[in-house]
Amino acid sequence: MPGIVGLITRRPRERAEPELLRMLETLRHEPFYGTGTWIDETLGVYVGWTVRKGSFADGMPLRNQRGDVALVFAGEEFPGRDGGSAPSVLDIYESDATFPAALNGRFHGLVADRRRRTATLFDDRYGMQRLYYHRATDAFYFAAEAKAILEVRPELRTIDPRALGELITCGCVLENRSLFPGIQVLPPAAAWLFRNGALERTASYFEPQRWEEQEPLAPEAYYHALRDVFARRLPRYFGGPEPIAMSLTGGLDTRMILAWRKLRPRSLPCYTFGGTIRACRDVRVVRAVARACGQDHDVIRIGDADFMSRFAHYAERTVYLTDGCADVSRAPDLYANERARDIAPVRMTGNYGSEVLRGVRAFKPIVPRSGLFHADLHPHVEAAADTYRAALQCHPLSFIVFRQAPWHHYGLLALEQTQLAVRTPYLDDELVRTAFRGPAAAFASPDLCLRLIGEGDPELLRIRTDRGLAGSRLTAAARVMQETLFRAEYVYDYGMPQWLARMDRVLAPIHLERLFLGRHKFTHFRVWYRGPLAAYVREVLLDPRALSRPYVDGRRLQEVVMAHTTGRGNYTWDLHKALTLELVHRLFVDAR
Repeated sequence: MPGIVGLITRRPRERAEPELLRMLETLRHEPFYGTGTWIDETLGVYVGWTVRKGSFADGMPLRNQRGDVALVFAGEEFPGRDGGSAPSVLDIYESDATFPAALNGRFHGLVADRRRRTATLFDDRYGMQRLYYHRATDAFYFAAEAKAILEVRPELRTIDPRALGELITCGCVLENRSLFPGIQVLPPAAAWLFRNGALERTASYFEPQRWEEQEPLAPEAYYHALRDVFARRLPRYFGGPEPIAMSLTGGLDTRMILAWRKLRPRSLPCYTFGGTIRACRDVRVVRAVARACGQDHDVIRIGDADFMSRFAHYAERTVYLTDGCADVSRAPDLYANERARDIAPVRMTGNYGSEVLRGVRAFKPIVPRSGLFHADLHPHVEAAADTYRAALQCHPLSFIVFRQAPWHHYGLLALEQTQLAVRTPYLDDELVRTAFRGPAAAFASPDLCLRLIGEGDPELLRIRTDRGLAGSRLTAAARVMQETLFRAEYVYDYGMPQWLARMDRVLAPIHLERLFLGRHKFTHFRVWYRGPLAAYVREVLLDPRALSRPYVDGRRLQEVVMAHTTGRGNYTWDLHKALTLELVHRLFVDAR
């Protein structure tokens, strides 16, 4: 995604600048990206950037009037005051000794100060605008994408077995590490100081304990505090010069935004991702929500012939753009966000609302049972589950916002932000700080969110959500039927047991799955991998290169591929992993 790239070194310019330019070129993914460089030989700073033209961070570098301070900033900042623009970030640096503690948003950047003879590399307090780094003997490399570092340090083009075990088991690499040994991730709230071209101090400008140790609020006081913060901070996320569209879902989080953001009719285009089998529950619900708010609504459909015919392109690009942090199952998201960009370059979402306000834990270890992965990898797979459990030993909300968000949610966010700006009010610093004061009961039910919707816009509370909340109360029979259909869809997709998969193969001509699929989800990879994408799966995974990878059992991989693509088994999860890891090897390791 757009961001900064570069190195800090005492090398002469004729050696450092060519590396900067090579790193920068690896981040030039789209024709609507702008790029630039800024160099200060006296400080040993060589920095470049990519940016979506016209976005918040367009116009780098920023310089003060005396010309002795330069700032390169990537991401967006939503200040605690009206106004807010990229130049204001430089003003904060010059006036606030705690910089960047006062910034609010998702960002990273570098500020070079000739008065102090220093450079400071920093990121947001959640680490969501990821910055990779590598410490060499004669240079410190940093980049928004790991591939930029791999471009100039090819000896790092190997896979760390520990990271591989975590990616397979948890779906992400943990503890601010990357897939590549020697490349780390800048921790949340970092403000690392460099002097004379060398790292002097690895400081942090924020510690979670400051929020964890606040005095808890009683339930009613907590609701009022949260409501007031939400209503006051929300308008800031609708500012800026770029057009905004709303990515609506059938749940609570986007509806809370609409309930408190009073908009003129037809002033906020809305859209929802949908499938091709039927109008899913999300689509049917949000049509009513958009109509109640007087806003236009479109459906971006995924799964048609255009997407299927280009799946190889989207799968490879998904893995490449995110350095392997998003797997091939996210290829539909890249396709959808390309089309969302045609509607507006800024996408307002309800991302992280259920996590921050209702304590939802979005991932957990899943130990593979198919025998697909080589026995030598098993200790790393088991260690991943132990690392995850150790990461849980903190305040539950700290795990969600400081670990789950930058580790697990990062891959999808990075993919989406290659195409447009993704905004959400639910990681607003003041809102999250207030959420830390919530009583445990507030996270155990959706009642607080329903109350917030009802107080903001009673009409929106009368529309039932995709899971049957709000609106008129469902009868017991209707609720059982809804949950049965929801679970049946999971069974007919990822969760189908092997005995049922074999039976489903016999019934394939009558397309029994059409009774269940498409009601809640718009992607159906179990069916796709045995149907329109079967040839692609076989082409990639039965290639001699894929069968000889050190982490897979080649014989078992053949069995899994043939069993699934012929309908004799369900190995959807395993195929996601195998395809993703094979593409990682081809794109980042074999490229050496």
